[in-house]
Amino acid sequence: MTNHVRNEMICYFRTDTFLINNTLKVYGFTCDIAEEESVSEEREIIVRLAALLHDIGVPEAVRKHQSAAGNYQELEGPSVAKQILGERYPKDTIERVLYLVGNHHSYSKIHGMDFQILVEADFLVNLDEAKSTWDEAQRVGERYFKTHTGGNLLRWMYDGRDAQDFTRE
Repeated sequence: MTNHVRNEMICYFRTDTFLINNTLKVYGFTCDIAEEESVSEEREIIVRLAALLHDIGVPEAVRKHQSAAGNYQELEGPSVAKQILGERYPKDTIERVLYLVGNHHSYSKIHGMDFQILVEADFLVNLDEAKSTWDEAQRVGERYFKTHTGGNLLRWMYDGRDAQDFTRE
């Protein structure tokens, strides 16, 4: 259902393997969290699409603003995402995906399980790419993580304890 969007995202990023890999990792965590948190099929499609397109504004942000900062990604991303999505999905699905793409760094605007999942998946990848410590990850987790699955993944990845230590919580 989302393969065409994945392929178009890869073609759009061209040879920027960092952005392609970042996006695919966020997509993987998004799928895992959405499945474990039992979101509706409709919300799962929305968050999967948003994960594939969340950083689609980076090339335009860099071209227009000489920066890939989150606010510029949010500014430039929805128009590119809209072109990629075309008319393949219901209007309300497209509108929600564009909202998520256009706000995924605006944490005060988080509302809805799809938004929460996207933010957590993005943080899991970005913390790793920044080589964050457990203390840094824990601060992010305490402030922004709300799902059981995302919290477990964060602890398993950064705390260093055996995964079984968390299954009893």
